[in-house]
Amino acid sequence: MRLGEALRVTLRGSSHGPFVGALIEGMPAGLAVDETSVSAAMALRKTGGTYSSKRKEDDTVEWRTGVSNGRTTGEAIEIHIANSDVRSSDYSFLPDHPRPGHQDMVMMKRTGGEADLRGGGTSSARMTAPLVAAAAVVGGWLKEHGVHVEAQLGAVGEVEAAPMSECPPRWANETCRELRCRDPEAAERMAALIDQTRRQRNSIGSRVDLDITGLPLGLGEPWFDGIEPAMARAMMSIPAARGVEFGHGFAVQTMHGSDHNSPWGGTAEHPVLLGERPDGALAGLSTGSPVSIRVAFKPPSSIPQSQTTLNVKTNQQEPLLVKGRHDPVLGPRAVAVVEAMALLVAGDLMIRGGFVDE
Repeated sequence: MRLGEALRVTLRGSSHGPFVGALIEGMPAGLAVDETSVSAAMALRKTGGTYSSKRKEDDTVEWRTGVSNGRTTGEAIEIHIANSDVRSSDYSFLPDHPRPGHQDMVMMKRTGGEADLRGGGTSSARMTAPLVAAAAVVGGWLKEHGVHVEAQLGAVGEVEAAPMSECPPRWANETCRELRCRDPEAAERMAALIDQTRRQRNSIGSRVDLDITGLPLGLGEPWFDGIEPAMARAMMSIPAARGVEFGHGFAVQTMHGSDHNSPWGGTAEHPVLLGERPDGALAGLSTGSPVSIRVAFKPPSSIPQSQTTLNVKTNQQEPLLVKGRHDPVLGPRAVAVVEAMALLVAGDLMIRGGFVDE
């Protein structure tokens, strides 16, 4: 449960255990820990809103090591976030009746029946809370180097938001804020679709769109740790992520090279890619243009309608009604997590590439 090489994040805890947390190694010394920015990032990920789970956690971030007087010390940073609103009784059917679409069955087999499956255990989206906290510190540092990361809810079902470059600043109204979508008109249609889906006791898929600007030319490691593969690995590790696109994405299959290729302009000293939506990375290295990423999330697997699935105690397929507090759509809360993953990967690559002092 580790991400990164020079900037390493290791996850700890579980969804219904006493805490979730992370150990961050390689964070440069002297970085400001802006508690206001940390709180804002945590609020963006938080449950309890109109379109999310009703589990309510304070998400107070405790910096147990590596931070002193509001600055990083260069030592490993231990983040501790207490779990205070667990309802483990909602999972009394486990481990006998594994849920469809969840990790229950495969994790039971993987661990010989020893895993804590409540609330998804170590595979839960609850584990993303310390990632968001760590990334909030990295985000302030990267801004000092001109790197900016921003995401929005890009789609719910068939409802598509306009690109962020065509939208008002976030957030134009309360619906935009609740859904983390910068397109006011699309946000209203998304809200209506989510409400309709919830009335049908179902869930729906979604997508988060991300733009990274200001990456220095040549950032990235060739092959396996280039910008795209490194970002893709991080994005696909987010619970329920099912696909990642860069730039034109899968639309390239219908394009010609003459349409897709972006010519270089500018000067030898300051080259610039020209054209519409030029690639932010070539051969895994930053071109200086924005890196555009889209991450698709499956419909949440826990839905309040009966599903027939195997009961391992009786060896029979039996109806299962999953109770509890669950998101009808994942994209709104995933906005903060997608931003966090991008910040952590960019920070790691900046250190590895020598673009910043360690």
